[in-house]
Amino acid sequence: MSAMLETTPSAQLMHTLDRANTDVVLIVDDVPDNLSVLHDALDESGYTVLVATNGETALQRAKQALPDIILLDAMMPGMDGFEVAKRLKAMTETAHIPIVFMTGLLETEYLVAALEAGGVDYVTKPIKPKEVMARMGVHLQSARRSRQEARQAGQARNALDAFGYASITVRMGGAGDGKLIWQTPLARDLLTRYYGTTAPQTPEPVLNWLRRHVKDAERQIEPPRLSAELGPRRLTFRLHQQTGDGQAEDGAGDWLIVMREISEDAIVEAMSLSFKLTAREAEVLYWVVKGKINRDIGDILGASPATVKKHLERVYVKLGVETRTAAAGKAMNRIRQLHPQFEG
Repeated sequence: MSAMLETTPSAQLMHTLDRANTDVVLIVDDVPDNLSVLHDALDESGYTVLVATNGETALQRAKQALPDIILLDAMMPGMDGFEVAKRLKAMTETAHIPIVFMTGLLETEYLVAALEAGGVDYVTKPIKPKEVMARMGVHLQSARRSRQEARQAGQARNALDAFGYASITVRMGGAGDGKLIWQTPLARDLLTRYYGTTAPQTPEPVLNWLRRHVKDAERQIEPPRLSAELGPRRLTFRLHQQTGDGQAEDGAGDWLIVMREISEDAIVEAMSLSFKLTAREAEVLYWVVKGKINRDIGDILGASPATVKKHLERVYVKLGVETRTAAAGKAMNRIRQLHPQFEG
């Protein structure tokens, strides 16, 4: 059996593998010559085969090469296969790799230990190459599907970030009740800035809001949005959907929450550009949309009510309307086109 990939220096290992055209199999066995028939069968079937002869080497090789599947001997001197599997599943880089145990131990306790350590399957020795490859095919297909779903989910999250929408998923019910289990980069920054929290902690106001309205969301009733303010900026939360399979009743499951940050300055600038208003006219119109009367607007902007009234008269002309209500309605429609999360 060729040992070329067993002895390839780690810095060169990834250059040795052609990941575009073949699946990579890592065989871990302290006596690899016993598996020469399997090695040859895999090689002839188009797989790239790596070999590790002990637990430490297996961990290094798996982290460096990220094989598509691992065939792992259960009983090895030093670190046995069960411990290797546990460590592989504990590392973020390798946790997704399916592990098939190879064992001559037929007692139920060892088979249970293999599965509890993170194995997806096991084959008994002496190894039958055709059986091993048939089982591998099933697990490789499942792993590809999982990776594709993960990529699509990642692309969706990045798309939300790109359009100014941050998203998080909060788990409700069970041992992980109330935990924030994933978030987009933008969501992480926003939650830290507004609440000073980091995953897996869900900010208390957000969690309380979710608990209050999760049953309505289950009945397809959109709950009121949550908002938080930070100076001239406001962060809004929308309970979007329950995700994953096997959704339970009473709100249990994983819930997707979409966030959007709105800046008063950005809205004022958008109105100025949309309606060809001066900066002060746009500010006056913004506060009209917010329901403020002229006296209040004057207090906010440091101007007299009469000055505010003159600005509004020019705004009416530019918007082609005659009343305060019509101006507010037209501005609101334009703002929501540009900032869908805006609430007047």
